[in-house]
Parts: sequence; structure tokens; C-alpha cells
Amino acid sequence: MTRARTPPMGWNSWDCYGTSVTEDEVMANASFMAGHLLPFGWDTVVVDIQWYEPAARAGGYNNGAELELDGYGRQLPATNRFPSAAGGLGFKPLADRIHGLGLNFGLHIMRGIPRQAVRDALPVEGTDATANQVADTSSVCAWNTDNYGLDHSHPGAQAYYDSQLRLFASWGVDFIKADDMLGPYFAGEIAAYRRAIDRSGRDMVLSLSPGRALSLAHLDHLRTNADMWRVSDDLWDSWEDVEAQFGRMARWAPHQGPGSWADADMLPVGRIALRAERGNARLTRLTPDEQRTMLSLWCIARSPLMLGCDLPSSPPETLGLLTNRDVLDVLTASRNNRELLRDGHLVLWAAESTTSEDRFVAVFNTGTAAVARTLPLADLGLPGPGSWTAREAWSGTWAGLTELYGAPALAVDPPAHGVRFYRFSRNLD
Repeated sequence: MTRARTPPMGWNSWDCYGTSVTEDEVMANASFMAGHLLPFGWDTVVVDIQWYEPAARAGGYNNGAELELDGYGRQLPATNRFPSAAGGLGFKPLADRIHGLGLNFGLHIMRGIPRQAVRDALPVEGTDATANQVADTSSVCAWNTDNYGLDHSHPGAQAYYDSQLRLFASWGVDFIKADDMLGPYFAGEIAAYRRAIDRSGRDMVLSLSPGRALSLAHLDHLRTNADMWRVSDDLWDSWEDVEAQFGRMARWAPHQGPGSWADADMLPVGRIALRAERGNARLTRLTPDEQRTMLSLWCIARSPLMLGCDLPSSPPETLGLLTNRDVLDVLTASRNNRELLRDGHLVLWAAESTTSEDRFVAVFNTGTAAVARTLPLADLGLPGPGSWTAREAWSGTWAGLTELYGAPALAVDPPAHGVRFYRFSRNLD
């Protein structure tokens, strides 16, 4: 079993297309990613919820929808949206095209078993059980009516997940976003899903959602069973959503590491909501400073990065935001990532490179007015002896190093809702 050694980076259809993304739209974003973002580490394309719902629409869910299922109650792509799936081919043709671009292919799935399979008493592949025997009809999702949970006291429940993951493996799935797993925390479902992945014969990243009020008490279980897990409900393009992640990521950042990543949720940058759950088509409502703050916090806290925009129609500034090598370096090659200081609206984070002696420092301003401070380098986690130079990553300019009470210091001026992100290197004496 190979687990995600660095935080996964990719694109997900949810923020832009909600439940209704089509094959052509997935491929357009995959092609853009391969051509512009793959060299920077962006390598995964994820089809989000209800790819098996032929009548999926913008702005919500169809209660009691008739789903595309096979004879064993497993979801199949709706062929009116994914025509290459016709003839029982499933997602294999689409996954093959995405793999041909050098990318990974992922999909979203709900916890449990389709209610439609339970209604029709469909057989569980390889067993004498039927869907109505292995379902827990008292276990339902609060916001979607597609599935029931599974009764894991019945061996057919594990067999259902095993059969589902065998199907996904045969399609070439590399990444699974399993939803309705964390709010409340379904420990048995999570462990069963991990077993099914391990038995599938294919390495797949397991991402858990939605993360409401997720406690560190579950850390060991999460590390054992998942590659990444959400720490919040859905995040959208509002400053309040971004600001709320500061406290959450400060709690989780010390526990980030290979194969287990706390996830601050998708990045609503660029052009979003063409057919989404919330709002009309728009460019992100986050200001440029707020977008830089979001990217900087996610990276220095080592959260996975999943884009929510339509890449081909997003402005050039979005591409620049996503290809800053200094900021991405702290995501992929750093350690000891931590919040150092929270003083009013001033928030300091620091981390250390794993490939050099370089250090990273992010100075955030969560307030509505500009801030100017002079900070001793010792307070930024920079050890002596010796001297340092620093470059501000977003502007590309050299930092204003000065002295404070005879000791080396950094003069900072992050704008409202903004950030100054520094990469420090030792001077050669």
C-alpha cells in the first residue's frame, strides 16, 4: 500500500459544476492542468458528486433520484453526461485519457449503499446477500437521499465495499473522495472502506469529508485509514470561511506528515459557480490579497490543494497564483510547520525546508487595516549565529531586514486580509 507522501494537489469539479459536470468539461480542465500546472505538482482530476445521476442539476439534489447502477448496486457514470461510459465501460475510457495526459483520475462517492439497490434487493457481488440485508436504513445522510449506511455486523456490508472498490480499480481510479464520513464520525465505515481499498489491488488515495467539528481525538484512526481528511464543512469564496481556517490549521499542522494530511478544503479561486450549489457564475469574491492569504496558509500548514475553478476560463492572474514555486515548496518539502504568534490581527507561521537550510515565514494580517511591525528574527524561528537574506515570495522583492534593539529584525507591512510570505536563506560568509 502506497500512501500520499506529499499533500495531494489537483482539481475538483464541485465549486464550478456542482452535481452536473460533463465529460467534455472534465477533459477541458484536465488538458489545461496538464499543459500549465503539471510541472508545478498539480496532477489529479476529481469528478465530484452524483456522476451517476442522469438528471443532476445546478443548485441542489433531486430527492429520490433514479441512479445509474449495475446489477450489483454499484454506481455507473450517467452516459448522457459521460458518453464514453456507454456499453458498461464505466470511467475507464475517461481515466485512460486523463492518465494519457500524465495525470491521476479521481471520483467522489457517498458513504454506504444506494437506496435504489436496497429497494430493488440487488445482489451483493460474490455473496448470497442482497442490498436490503446489508443496509442500515436508520443511517442516512442529512443532506442527500442517494444512500443508506451499511450494517457492518453483516459480512455482506464489507463485501459490498470490496466489490465497489474492485470496480473502481478496474476503471483505473487513483483518488477517492468519500463523503458523509466525518460528521458524525463513522469509524466503522471508514475502516471498512480502507480495507476495501487495500483489497482492491490498486493504490488509491482516500480523502474523507466533510469534517464538521472534527476532533484530534480521531487522529490515530484517521492516520491508519485515510490519506487526507477535511477539517471543516464546505469552504466558499468568503473571507469569513478563509479566516476560520487559521485556528483549525494551527491545531492540525503539527500532526501533518507523509500519508496523513488534514485538509482545509478546496480553493475557490478563478472562475467558479458555472452550475454550482451556491450562487451564480462569477469570478471568486475573494480579493487578490485574500487569495494569496488562502494559498499561503494552506501551503505553510501543508493542507492538500484542490482547485474549484474552471481552469480554461479563469483569468491569467489565477495561473500566477498557482505556480509560485517558493509557496509550493513549503507545501511539498518542509517540516516543523507551526503557528508562532497570534497577536490581535497579526498571525505568524514558520516552517523549515527539508531540502536546504532555508526557512519559511508567513506574516498574516486578518484585520481590515494595514499593519506595520518590526519583528526580531529570533522570534521568527531563525537560529543564529550567522546572517540571513529574505525574499518575499508574492512580490519577488528582497525583504527589508533591519535591527531592533541591536538584533537583526524584519520589517513587515501585510495589507488588510493579506500576507507577506518570506523565504530566508543563510548568507555565505
